Amino acid sequence: MAKGVNSTLVYILGALFMVSFVFVFEAMLTIFSTFYLDAFAKKLVQIERNTKGISKHEQSEIRNCNLFEGSWVLDDYLDPLYNTTTCPFIRKTFDCTKRPDRQYLKYIWQPTACNLPRFDGRDFLKRFNGKQIMFIGDSLSLNNYDSFLCLLYVSVPGINYKTKLTNQSVTVIFEDYNVSATLFNSLYLVDVEEEHIGKVLKLNSIKNGEIWKQADVLIFNTWLWWARRKPRQPWDYIEDGGKVVKDMNRMVAFRRGLNTWVKWVETEVDLTKTKVFYQGEAASHHYGEDWGEPGVKGCLNQTTPVAGSIYPGGLPLPAKIVKEVLKNKSKSIFLLDITILTHLRKDGHPGNYNGYGGVDCTHFCLSGVPDTWNQLFYVSLLHLTS
Repeated sequence: MAKGVNSTLVYILGALFMVSFVFVFEAMLTIFSTFYLDAFAKKLVQIERNTKGISKHEQSEIRNCNLFEGSWVLDDYLDPLYNTTTCPFIRKTFDCTKRPDRQYLKYIWQPTACNLPRFDGRDFLKRFNGKQIMFIGDSLSLNNYDSFLCLLYVSVPGINYKTKLTNQSVTVIFEDYNVSATLFNSLYLVDVEEEHIGKVLKLNSIKNGEIWKQADVLIFNTWLWWARRKPRQPWDYIEDGGKVVKDMNRMVAFRRGLNTWVKWVETEVDLTKTKVFYQGEAASHHYGEDWGEPGVKGCLNQTTPVAGSIYPGGLPLPAKIVKEVLKNKSKSIFLLDITILTHLRKDGHPGNYNGYGGVDCTHFCLSGVPDTWNQLFYVSLLHLTS
């Protein structure tokens, strides 16, 4: 009898053990599968975003979304779309391959109310076959331009291109699609001319416009040089309304120069043919109190963005002026409002890991933040042309 009971007890315990083992095994398998399937799914989404244009569902979602309100989100599965070994257009100024940390490449811009599709270079080249895209501005336009070239170049393996240079511009022509991308150097957008008294910054004159308005898409930017003074200031006098002065309030000068540019766009550009963008003011990170770290000087050793969607230092005055000048101008000029999202990226600069020496807390690493500027440009341009 005892022997039978013992056998039954052993059987029951063995059965319970097997049930427990199966339960634990299934739980572990579920956790394992969920983790790796999630990782795999994210990778598939990334691949899909890299190989497709914007779907109708995404277009509808974006139409009702402010793309410029959001935060930077860490995505460990994110791979940069290019690097210095795969793109020949990255200048040493923006080359951060010597930077020891790589986490700055793992952040995506997440708008609050929608998802931002990745830049699809092949789709861009097909859609804008035979068109000219022109960036006009200072070295931050150059930063943006190099990113744009790389995003197009790596989208079609073996793509053929040629380069044209003038004393004020560089143009890269992607021959397989006859798409040309031009950078036109213009620090102020308005003219600086040599006269008998010296170089004069003319707040009411734009003579290069005859070249600009030939393009199909224009992306303008200015501000970086407006606040600079001697010896780096590249002019001797300012002319405003026919009056020549040695200097004036730089914010007033900036506003008047922008107003001249807006008037030029609205009177000289064929807006049925040409789409016009203004690239919002980017960000320099020199003083930690601006982002909530008093006592910190410069961008060195910054490895993460500012958390959240609000920049502690607020909107800088030049950006406020841009918004005021462009208010009610949305039918003629689209504002790529990158100011706050760029200010949040105190970690995105070359610092002292650039190719020319010194510490750079004004421009951004490539690959890096300017790729997001071009994502926003791409999506916004498709919205305007669809």
